[in-house]
Amino acid sequence: MKVLMLNGSPKANGNTNRALTEIGAELKKEGIDYEVFQLGAEPIRDCIGCCQCNDRGCVFDDDAVNEFVAKAKEADGIVIGTPVYYAHPSGRVLSFLDRVFYSSSKSFAFKPGASVAVARRGGTTASFDVMNKYFGISQMPIAGSTYWNIVHGRVPGEAEQDVEGMQTMRNLARNLAWMMKCFAAGREAGIPLPDAERKSMTNFIR
Repeated sequence: MKVLMLNGSPKANGNTNRALTEIGAELKKEGIDYEVFQLGAEPIRDCIGCCQCNDRGCVFDDDAVNEFVAKAKEADGIVIGTPVYYAHPSGRVLSFLDRVFYSSSKSFAFKPGASVAVARRGGTTASFDVMNKYFGISQMPIAGSTYWNIVHGRVPGEAEQDVEGMQTMRNLARNLAWMMKCFAAGREAGIPLPDAERKSMTNFIR
């Protein structure tokens, strides 16, 4: 089994990455592999609602969206990490996730997901709520922890000093691993996934 993590920070070795690697180290103890996908600092397109999505993901292939989608299709669990900018997730992360999930949400269904928000001080729970909405609409069970999945730190290295934050990441990893193993046991036992009705889409404007 493998977990794909998105580091939504442009800093490859900042506090968001540190939170994710704490999760990863605990996953390894549970016998689960992980990969951190670095979003980087290259430009990210917004979703423009063109409805030209295809089996590879988004019709626009000039950034990392479809590369992430391809890896997500092979993963058993997903973790999304974001730095907090102005009490909200990074705009780059949201542009990225809008296109990832709009084009390929069926590829994420029934895979446990977790979001992690990292901030100097405020805005973590608001960011956490925003990111969880991607999971909720995509039939993904959400992994929690012993506190909201947040870590504090401003400059690289400060996340390490958030003892409770690091503890929360380790507990999150154990919970995520347990969920993934339960899903795998269900598949082995022949328990089918639920069917989803998709025919009705109510429009309120006439």
